Amino acid sequence: MKEYNMLKDNPGRSLLFFAMPMIIGNLFQQFYNMADSVIVGKFVSEEALASVGASYSLTTVFIMIAIGGGIGSSVIISQFLGAKEYEKMKTSIYTALISFFVLSMTLFAVGMLAKEYLLTLLNTPSNIFDDAVLYLKIYFMGLPFLFMYNILSSVFNALGKSKIPLYLLIFSSLLNVILDLYMVIVLNMGVAGVAIATVIAQGISAVISFSVLMNTLKLYEGDEKNLSKFDPQILKKMIVIAIPSILQQSIVSIGMVLVQSVVNGFGSSVLAGYSAASRIESICIVPMIATGNAISTFTAQNLGAGQQERVREGYASGYKIIISFSVIMALLIAMFHRPIISIFLDTNSGSEAFNTGIGYLKFVGYFFVFIGLKSITDGLLRGAGDMALFTISNLVNLSIRVLVAFKYAPIWGVQAVWFAVPMGWAANYIISFSYYLTGKWKEKRLVA
Repeated sequence: MKEYNMLKDNPGRSLLFFAMPMIIGNLFQQFYNMADSVIVGKFVSEEALASVGASYSLTTVFIMIAIGGGIGSSVIISQFLGAKEYEKMKTSIYTALISFFVLSMTLFAVGMLAKEYLLTLLNTPSNIFDDAVLYLKIYFMGLPFLFMYNILSSVFNALGKSKIPLYLLIFSSLLNVILDLYMVIVLNMGVAGVAIATVIAQGISAVISFSVLMNTLKLYEGDEKNLSKFDPQILKKMIVIAIPSILQQSIVSIGMVLVQSVVNGFGSSVLAGYSAASRIESICIVPMIATGNAISTFTAQNLGAGQQERVREGYASGYKIIISFSVIMALLIAMFHRPIISIFLDTNSGSEAFNTGIGYLKFVGYFFVFIGLKSITDGLLRGAGDMALFTISNLVNLSIRVLVAFKYAPIWGVQAVWFAVPMGWAANYIISFSYYLTGKWKEKRLVA
């Protein structure tokens, strides 16, 4: 397959062929995460699925912090690459790796100390509380590996080498599924087994990724003897992008955590159905998020090279990609929602769990276009380093989801949780797009 150059080739093709490995890779990442729910739901019990689901909203926040931080760092790396400043590019990579390793260790300590409190705060049902705590405890042990792997993937994407994370994700996903099945079916370890399998797979993948990156960096010429491994000024620039990027990447998962207590209040059966549908939702939005991330890299590289008008062309092409994916997702869910939910829940699961999962999935399937449009617009602003309106629009998104869920769930029932989802996405897009139209983003160039 041809390697497309984001600075020279057709913008639409460059974006699509750069995004496709990211989409496939992120799908494997979701299958990787989803394997825990599928296997415990089919081979253990509905309660086991609910306990993993109760933990999932929290673990997703940590995953999104890692991904958002990596994307924030990759903007700086991409702009140095576009400007052909390879020594500063390498320094920015080393700075990102060191900084996020320290952050991952800090979050590991916080997570281990606060796991029971967080689950209590989320009103986790008592019949699944112990298993949820056990899953979180083991998961937090692998947090440094999770962070390193996701930061390394973002670095590869910033370098325009999105196929490398894809290959590594395929390997780690298959390894995770094999370990899940072995530990649950053969060793009968239940919830603990799937958590341990995830940590082992992430650890091996992180080590391999680091080794591949070190060899890849040898391809870029530079003065290695005088190369700085950590630059506080570059770190400051990364933080400016990383914090709003973490917010944007975490907005769905933070919203899930904040409304989790609403869902939990309806009991473990509703939670099991909601957890199943949420996993499917996370798969469906993968092409949207990946296209937005591709727009971010495209924007950063072209602004670094001084090609502002080419960014507009890439953004217009992003609309065609997003609309196409949205139509496909809506049709697939409309036709196959019941067998999709059945992947997670066995025939002995109650009708309440099935009805909850199907109801959420059928509703949200028609609105994925909004998160797609939001993602590509946010991606452009992020790639330009223009973070003010980006941050505001994502906070509005989060606020709508939380306020609607908490205020109207007692009136409408659990359906209020998913009614709020497209409302937040649409508001986010409208605010970001309005700012895009001003053209002020073209004035940004962080590595100038």
